[in-house]
Amino acid sequence: MKKTVLFSAFLIGCITLVACQQKNSPKLEEANLTDNATSTSSQMAECEIKVGDVTFTRSINGADTCVSLLADGALEFRCREGLDFFCDPNEGKLSNNTLPVLLIPTDNTKPFTLTAKVTPEITAEGLYNAADLFVYVNDTLWQKLAFEQDEYGNHRIVSVRTQGTSDDNNHDRIDAKSVYMKISSDTRTIASYYSLDKKEWHMVRLYRNYYPDSIYLGISSQCPQRGGCTSRIEDVTLSHDNVGDFRMGE
Repeated sequence: MKKTVLFSAFLIGCITLVACQQKNSPKLEEANLTDNATSTSSQMAECEIKVGDVTFTRSINGADTCVSLLADGALEFRCREGLDFFCDPNEGKLSNNTLPVLLIPTDNTKPFTLTAKVTPEITAEGLYNAADLFVYVNDTLWQKLAFEQDEYGNHRIVSVRTQGTSDDNNHDRIDAKSVYMKISSDTRTIASYYSLDKKEWHMVRLYRNYYPDSIYLGISSQCPQRGGCTSRIEDVTLSHDNVGDFRMGE
């Protein structure tokens, strides 16, 4: 009888331990993500480029040499052909981490909302030309929200989420040359949106904010294929609050 009681107590203890491990698994997953992805192969440098009310203080892949401030306050972001950010899940054949990106260090323990109006250069040969908003930790842990030219020449909202390797998601087709985009977090949830008038917002994607306490937010212009892409980026704001309704983006 004594042995039976001891065995039962041992079994209950094991079950409790497993339950605790399962309950804490998201935090363990987060730790693994950040611990295993701490190296940055893109070259980062200091800079000071103010667009709207945001001053970008970091540049990767020479982004600070690719931009010009226009008389109306907009930023012209030039990207030569062949530059992209993508971690190909298919044996790395299309992997490319050469994209110039302007970044600002951001405290991810506090809410934030990054917003910008973007106008990418769309050309006949500009497959995947785009203007981007970034959440960036390093070359294998990041997300971009893009207004991009697809395989049919359409202007389309695209998002790419990278955890070691990248996914690739095509969203709504937009019959306009410019669009507002934003990324917002309340520290627990992070979501991406677009709008044509900066009033009615459409959610693109939403997921748990598993990023570390210190991250970068950024802007870029991309041209993975041919011809180059000069994007106009304006009305850039970074506020330390979050959207009130994550489904509506307002």
